[in-house]
Amino acid sequence: MIVYVARRLLLLMPVLFGVTLITFVLTRIIPGNPIDLMVSPLAGPDVRARIAEAAGLNDPIWLQYVHYVVQVLHGDLGDSFVTSRPVLADLASRFMPTFELTLIAMLLAIAFAVPLGIAAAVWRDSWVDHLARLIAIAGVGMPVFWVGLLAIYIFYFQLHWLPAPQGRIGPFTDPPQTITGLYTLDALLAGNWSAFKASLAAVIMPAAVLGFAAMAPLARMTRAGMIEALDADYARAARALGLGARSVILRHAFRNAILPLLTMTAIVYGYLLGGVVLIENVFAWPGLGRYVFTAITSSDYPAIQGFILYSTTIYVLLFLLVDVLYVILDPRVRL
Repeated sequence: MIVYVARRLLLLMPVLFGVTLITFVLTRIIPGNPIDLMVSPLAGPDVRARIAEAAGLNDPIWLQYVHYVVQVLHGDLGDSFVTSRPVLADLASRFMPTFELTLIAMLLAIAFAVPLGIAAAVWRDSWVDHLARLIAIAGVGMPVFWVGLLAIYIFYFQLHWLPAPQGRIGPFTDPPQTITGLYTLDALLAGNWSAFKASLAAVIMPAAVLGFAAMAPLARMTRAGMIEALDADYARAARALGLGARSVILRHAFRNAILPLLTMTAIVYGYLLGGVVLIENVFAWPGLGRYVFTAITSSDYPAIQGFILYSTTIYVLLFLLVDVLYVILDPRVRL
């Protein structure tokens, strides 16, 4: 196992190298000149030329890429053109808000999608199965930003059940003491119930919107895996031996259907990293998605490159974790 993990980590190097090359080239195609945002419109050509020279934008693109790769190998992702801070520091300060949002969204998606997929497989072609299909089609077909705007209109403007989309916590509540960086968990650990209620109320709507989009493929994958497992010979033998329905469904069929579900969970989490860019802007969430959206609209090359490198690393490591879980959950994979 150690050799396998080490080999996979070594293979991560060429993947990240290819990502840096593609990202570096594509960011230069984005319309707009970052110098226009770094200097005053009244600045003269000499000032603009000095700033471009200091940022290395006057060098040939191949030389700019070489300098960038050398910086990355030394753990330096460059300085943001917008914030004038190191990109690595910007990503670190915004990681926990995005992680909290996507974590809660995934937990909500799994909590609803897995039981729904199991029920749809057990009672296939029933109203439960049709409901699961309807939810899956709606989750895949409706744009996540439109669902977010619709949720704000219904639950904030009309019903007044949830607070306005204004960040991680209400404006009249102080953030909890930082322990993990997750506001909801930190508030629970500190026993700060007012901060817990405010942070939970702020995160539940954007997390539910993201979770709704994520639960569609999870429910469909659970249903397909459970139907295949329930029709297998070992499931028929278990029923013939007199085992109860719950034991056959959960103990035998679901344990075999969970493996492709793990792969789909990793894929969906990668989708959440993309969808969170829109959701964080709709809900004014101070995370990585909002940061990279500002970077794209401002032609902030180092920030865009740093975010994509971070996303790729998380995505590849997540699939490595899934492969390790495969071996742990199914001993047959070791062969």
